[in-house]
Amino acid sequence: MAAQPEDQFKNVISHAKEYGFVFQSSEIYDGLSAVYDYGQNGALLKNNIKEYWWRSMVQLHENIVGIDSAIFMHPQVWKASGHVDAFNDPMIDNKDSKKRYRADVLIEDHMEKIRGKADKEVAKAAKRFGESFDEAMFRETNPRVQKYVEQVADINKRFVDALERNDLEALRNVIVDEGITCPVSGSKNWTEVRQFNLMFGTKMGSVAEDASDLYLRPETAQGIFVNFLNVQKTGRMKIPFGIAQIGKAFRNEIVARQFIFRMREFEQMEMQYFVRPGEEMKWYEFWKEQRIKWHKMLNLGDDAYRFHDHEKMAHYANAAADIEFDFPFGFKELEGIHSRTDFDLSRHQEESGKKLQYFDPEVGENYVPYVVETSIGLDRMFLALISKAYEEETLEDGSTRTVMHLPLPLAPIKAAILPLTKKDGLPDLAREIFDDLKFEFQVQYDEKDAIGKRYRRQDAVGTPLCITVDFDSLEDRTVTIRHRDSMEQERVAIDALSDRLRALVSMETLLKKL
Repeated sequence: MAAQPEDQFKNVISHAKEYGFVFQSSEIYDGLSAVYDYGQNGALLKNNIKEYWWRSMVQLHENIVGIDSAIFMHPQVWKASGHVDAFNDPMIDNKDSKKRYRADVLIEDHMEKIRGKADKEVAKAAKRFGESFDEAMFRETNPRVQKYVEQVADINKRFVDALERNDLEALRNVIVDEGITCPVSGSKNWTEVRQFNLMFGTKMGSVAEDASDLYLRPETAQGIFVNFLNVQKTGRMKIPFGIAQIGKAFRNEIVARQFIFRMREFEQMEMQYFVRPGEEMKWYEFWKEQRIKWHKMLNLGDDAYRFHDHEKMAHYANAAADIEFDFPFGFKELEGIHSRTDFDLSRHQEESGKKLQYFDPEVGENYVPYVVETSIGLDRMFLALISKAYEEETLEDGSTRTVMHLPLPLAPIKAAILPLTKKDGLPDLAREIFDDLKFEFQVQYDEKDAIGKRYRRQDAVGTPLCITVDFDSLEDRTVTIRHRDSMEQERVAIDALSDRLRALVSMETLLKKL
């Protein structure tokens, strides 16, 4: 029987620690809440995700370049961007459990549960009617399903209206009227809703009296906007063009939970695409299509993704959609695609007094470009991968193995070199193979324990290939490649190993499909 989602998630978290993917930060001091360290295998996987994103975004597009801006920025940057005044989350406390929640998330989760009830009705009907079942007709005509749909629509209308008016009392009324309970205590004993600013403050200066108030950046996008002219002029960039960046960001999340899904220190992969005003919707649709294709190329399952269009826009956007992923705890945001209009550049132009405009020779005028943004959380991408990859598989002989079905080009270790025994010259040949492959591939040498145990160890970290050196290898210079997912084996000449690995696990094989 398959594990329940909650149990599956606990297993993934436990496995991530046991096999060197993710550790609690400062664990020997009882840890630091919602801060995590990436272990030896986690760091490799994380770097491979970065490489896949960076090369697909920068290397494959001649009009997109990458930068690396500083974490510290002038405090006026955050005033201009709206973060000082508007970077808040509406929070509500349960008096019985003493737990704090984001009010909007409580309501969204409640609506999702109601949608789940409708889906159950549809699933039961589909089972009852078989091949003759018309799902669309059933959803439109079944009174019970219609009731659920209307209930969600009514809640959503009140919810969005309250958010748009920043009416915290109305937001609380939705929670109370719907009888939403605390997930921990099960009670409805709620406080008022309050706003919390999410930026971390710090100081810069040699003595406390003269120190300047600064913030740790809550997003990487502003580093791109303030460098817009620097990049455009030095790179002789022509509209449309993009600037990409991977970097750390910091948010004082009041409610940080679900492992590395929501952390206080995290990493973003963002690209801001500068376009001619009036053409932003064309490019918005273009990047929605490009980004979902990038995700689906990893073969985690097309049904693991869905688009969610925002009904309440951020203050800077005229269109916004999330790519949501089916995590063990439900569909949640993985990546955002936003049409940010000219808000950011116009605000920085106004606040700094410097012109942030582009002269477009095709139309013969200066203008502030519009921007389409793609923004993905690297840590969330990491979590999506390990959640889908983890499997406790029962084999034909009744035994079980724990395996990480990571996409081959992203796997931390690409191949393990395993001498069948620790004697008779097998380790020498295995070391020779290791030393030859290590310049191009992340490989690992392992001679401890029986070969079966070593296979299982490599399965558990997601190593795609195990290369076994046996006594025949000394005679004919061939080795056995054992494939992680199928467990099938093939015999390959040592001289052909590099080509075979390149065909199976290189990043290029993935990039060429985009």
